[in-house]
Amino acid sequence: MTDTPFVEARQLFNELQQSNIVLIDTRDDQAFNRGHLPGAVQIHDIFTYISLPENGGLPALFEHFSILFAYHGIRQDDEIVIYEDTTDNGYGQSCRGWMILNYLGYNKIRVLHGGFRAWVAAGLETSQAVVVRPQLALTHTKQEGVFVNAAEVLAALEKPDVALLDCRDYAEWIGANSSPYGFDYCPRKGRIPKAVWLEWYRFMRHDKGISWFEHPETINRLCESAGLRKDQTIYVYCFKGARASSVVLAMKTAGYKDVRNYFNSWNEWSRNLDLPIEEGYPE
Repeated sequence: MTDTPFVEARQLFNELQQSNIVLIDTRDDQAFNRGHLPGAVQIHDIFTYISLPENGGLPALFEHFSILFAYHGIRQDDEIVIYEDTTDNGYGQSCRGWMILNYLGYNKIRVLHGGFRAWVAAGLETSQAVVVRPQLALTHTKQEGVFVNAAEVLAALEKPDVALLDCRDYAEWIGANSSPYGFDYCPRKGRIPKAVWLEWYRFMRHDKGISWFEHPETINRLCESAGLRKDQTIYVYCFKGARASSVVLAMKTAGYKDVRNYFNSWNEWSRNLDLPIEEGYPE
């Protein structure tokens, strides 16, 4: 894994002159077709794919993206930079891609800090050309310690050395809304017991329509304010693993080593009536 999960726009531009870096654009068709980084391939599934037990859960996700990355000819030893529009309006979809790629055994992955907007703001060239990479037959190796499942989260409720972080929006946290997809999209509203709350936006700073991740010192203070320690294992959840991915990466830059993503998140937890929830305003 690279030393930092982020790369700045100008730094990436310079590296592209010397290295064969695979660029992955996670935005939708309309945004991609208007303009993208030259040479980028578009994989919007990185954001839209939903993992639930009824569609095969994490094993099906692994198979789906193994096929998809092979289709796009992305080798496990490739250097990869993945991006979205900018993190606060893309819900952390590039970070979601970073975690999916890690789960499949890729270890040279970075996220374009500030996203496509940062690239444009730096005055760098964009393209409308569509690049087709040769398909490959690839074998991927699942990596442990990236994602956790509902059973592991349930077990963590009884483990004092494992912390649970809810990074959803305020309305979701207090149970006023079930998801970003709508008030009643999920059958239950609330939160997972034991979780502390830090809204994902708080890990970012904003300037002229671009979101940047906060400095490590600020992230440390934020996490400490919620009682999170670096010697803990921390499970982060949101609705479908995107916002949680952005928080995981932010915390990694601040020195939190064992931070994992409950990828299926509230979309799964709320649908299983056997799993406990808390409702109403927290105490």
